[in-house]
Amino acid sequence: MIFPFTAIVGQEEMKTGLILNVIDPSIGGLLIMGERGTAKSTAVRALADLLPEIEVVKGCRFNCDPDGFLCTECREKLLKEGRLERERRKMRVVELPLGVTEDRVVGTLDIEHAIRMGERRFEPGILADANRNFLYVDEVNLLEDHIVDLLLDSAAMGVNTVEREGISFVHPARFILVGTMNPEEGDLRPQLLDRFGLCVKVSSIQDKFMRMEILRRKAAFDDDPEGFKRAWAREQEELARAIMEAKRRLERIEITDEVLESIVTITSSLNLDGHRADIVMMKAARALAAFRGKERIGLEEIRDSAGMALNHRMKRLPFEEIGAQEEKLELLLSSIGDGWR
Repeated sequence: MIFPFTAIVGQEEMKTGLILNVIDPSIGGLLIMGERGTAKSTAVRALADLLPEIEVVKGCRFNCDPDGFLCTECREKLLKEGRLERERRKMRVVELPLGVTEDRVVGTLDIEHAIRMGERRFEPGILADANRNFLYVDEVNLLEDHIVDLLLDSAAMGVNTVEREGISFVHPARFILVGTMNPEEGDLRPQLLDRFGLCVKVSSIQDKFMRMEILRRKAAFDDDPEGFKRAWAREQEELARAIMEAKRRLERIEITDEVLESIVTITSSLNLDGHRADIVMMKAARALAAFRGKERIGLEEIRDSAGMALNHRMKRLPFEEIGAQEEKLELLLSSIGDGWR
C-alpha cells in the first residue's frame, strides 16, 4: 500500500517539481537532494497513483506511441498487417535498483533461440518498462559508472539498441528520470546532473506542529492503510483532475517575448553552461502557470521555476564563497519585477 501523495506534510517544492514533470514530460525529470527521512522516496512512489493514461500500441511490451517511433516488433507488425490497434494504459513509476546488471537495464537477445528457431526473441529490460513512464533511481549518486553511461545514452537518444552476433533489436526509451540522493554520501557526475531538468533541495521540517502532524498521519496509515487511503481519496482525485486540466491547458499558454527576456536576463547573468537551463526554466514556468489555472505566465511562475531549474547548474568561480551564486540568483529574482507589465 502506497502512502497518498496529498497526505505528505510540507515539502511543497518537491511535490511541485514532480507534478510539473507529469504536466510536461519534456521538462526532463527531477533530482531530489536532501538528508535521510525527508519523504523523498515516499513522494516519488506516491506519484504513481496520480499518473494519467497514455495511448499505446495495443499489446506492445514497450508502450510504443502509435504516432511516434516504434519498436522492432511494432514495425514488423505494421508492415505485415498495415495498421496498429491502440489502447490506453496508465503511466507507471519504474524503479532502477542499485547494483543492477547491464543486461537487466538494456534487455537481452536469446541467440540460441534465434539459431534454433530462426526467429528473434528479445527479453525486455528496465529501459523497456520505463519508456514513456517515470524511471526512479534511489541513491542515484551511488550508481555504477557503466550504468550511468547507459542512462546518459538513452536520455540523449531516446532509443535503446541491443545487438549481438549480428542480430539487433530496437525500441524507444524515452523516460522521465527522477533521482533521489543524500549529498553527504557523494556527488553526482556532472553529465548526469545536467540531465535532470529540475532539482529541489529538501530538509527536515522544524515546525513543531507540522512534525506532530507527520506522526499522526504515519500512525493512522500504519494502523489502517486502506482506511487512510479512503480518507484521502477526494484530495487525490482533485489533484489528479487538476493535473489533467493543466496538461490540456498547457499549449494554450503563450510564451511572450517579455517572459523570454526575463528568463535570459537571469540565465545570462549566471555562470552557466549551454542553454538547457533557459529551455527548462521556460517549460517549467509554463507548466506552473497551467497548473495554477492561469492564462499567461506571470512573474511568480518565473521566480518559482528559476530555483528548480538553476540550483544544480550554477557553478562557483575560483575563490568564490559558498552560497555566493545562490545569493546572486536571489538578487536577480528580486530585480526582474522592475518594469514587468
